[in-house]
Amino acid sequence: MHVLIVFCHPEADSFNGVLRDVAVRTLRKQGHGVEVADLHAEGFDPVERGCHYPQRKNPDWFSGMDEQRHASTIGSLPDDVAREIERLERADLVVFQFPLWWHSQPAMLKGWFDRVFVNGALYTSTMRYDRGYFRGKRAICSLTTGAPEAAFRENGRGGNIDTMLWPTQYSLYYMGFTILQPFIAHGVQGLSDFVRVEESRFGDHLEGHKLAWSQRLENLAMAETVCFPGWKDWDEQGHAAAPAGNETVLTRA
Repeated sequence: MHVLIVFCHPEADSFNGVLRDVAVRTLRKQGHGVEVADLHAEGFDPVERGCHYPQRKNPDWFSGMDEQRHASTIGSLPDDVAREIERLERADLVVFQFPLWWHSQPAMLKGWFDRVFVNGALYTSTMRYDRGYFRGKRAICSLTTGAPEAAFRENGRGGNIDTMLWPTQYSLYYMGFTILQPFIAHGVQGLSDFVRVEESRFGDHLEGHKLAWSQRLENLAMAETVCFPGWKDWDEQGHAAAPAGNETVLTRA
C-alpha cells in the first residue's frame, strides 16, 4: 500500500509533527510506501487566484471553477496543483494531519482543498460522492485539539467534534474517498518543547496519543468507516429520498 500524509502545521516539531513521524515509522515498518506533503515547508499557496492561470479562459473576469476546468482541459494546471494530484493518484490511503483551529481545519489545508480538487478534472456534476474520482481510495483525518475530550462531546464547551469535522470529511467523501473514523489527540495545548515535558504527566499523556495512533495504523484492515448517503439515497432535487420498505438512509455514523 502507498500512503500519502498531507501535513499541515507551520511548526515541524509540533505535536502534529510528532504524530506525522509516528505515522511514517509505523507504516514503513509494516512495509508500506510513505510520502509526505508538507504544505508549509513546501510553500504551497492556498489562495486560488487568477495569477495561477496564465492561459486564462476569461482574462477579464476570474472564476476559479471555470479556470480550473479550462486549465485541466488544455493541460496547463499550476505546477504545485499538478504535483499534489499526482501524489493523490499514487496513494491508496491519504492521511491528513492537522490541528483543529477555530473549530475547523487550518486555512492552509482548506486552501489546498480549494485548489487541488480541480473542477472538471477531479469532479463534475455526476462524478462525485460515491461516484467520485477517488473512489476505491481511503482517507483519514488525524488531528489535535487543545481542550480535553469531554469538552468536544455533544453539548461540550468546545463544540461537538463530529459536527466540526463534518465539512472536512464530507468534502473528501464528495471526491469519492472512503472515510475512516478520525484519530483525535485531545488535550495537547501548551506543547512548546516536547523533550522538556517527556518526564511529566503531560508527557505521559502525549505518549499515550502516540501509542494509540501507532496502534490505529497497525490495524487499518479493521478500521471502521464514516457512513454518508450516496446517489441512491437522494431524489432528483438532492433531498433524502423516501426509504423503500425497511431500507435506511444513512447520514453520518
